[in-house]
Amino acid sequence: MSLLPFETVIHNPKDKPIKYAVIWLHGLGANGHDFVPIVPKLGLSDEIGIRFIFPHAPSIAVTVNGGYVMPAWYDILEMSLDRKVDITQIKASSERINDLIDEQIRLGIPSENIIIAGFSQGGAVAYHNALTNSRPLAGLLALSTYLATEDEINKIDINQSLPVKIDHGDYDDIVPSVLAVRANEKLTTLGLSPEFKRYGMGHQVCMEQIGDIGRWINAIFTKNQNLV
Repeated sequence: MSLLPFETVIHNPKDKPIKYAVIWLHGLGANGHDFVPIVPKLGLSDEIGIRFIFPHAPSIAVTVNGGYVMPAWYDILEMSLDRKVDITQIKASSERINDLIDEQIRLGIPSENIIIAGFSQGGAVAYHNALTNSRPLAGLLALSTYLATEDEINKIDINQSLPVKIDHGDYDDIVPSVLAVRANEKLTTLGLSPEFKRYGMGHQVCMEQIGDIGRWINAIFTKNQNLV
């Protein structure tokens, strides 16, 4: 029986020593398989071995969907612009992501070689995890998402120099782009220097963006490799 906090989909590189990891959280109603097809399209360097971990969110009742049970990292209580969500559940999911980080550390990948990524609802958990983590991380990738726990985060300690990439679609009708702007502004006030890019898309990912993500991951892990 697995001791991991979530069932996960694991994508390992072929014929390369694994020194790096990306923990990537899916959006509401999806599952860990959602972003697996993107990995071969990232154009990752042959010089770095990266394990991708795609956890499945638990199935819970979601208030805004009439209490329908579906994969979700937390309950969404209200779909206003400011969004009323279950902060306690976000924190609980974040803690369980820390267990996934611990598992990678046990497997020989230090926390500073781990990127936390998330799309939409998964991105809200990724934000909270990376910005409150007590261990150094390699980066934060926030896709079509929002900083739901903004009021809970007033300073960053160990990850003060954390590389952050914020991507959002100009035509996103699920998570309005103004929420990405707010997150970027908040992180800037916390002393971070996010890379913020908008794309001509809706609530999704696009090929141009996938290429940009791959280059961003390559840059981070190649730099880390040179520090070893």
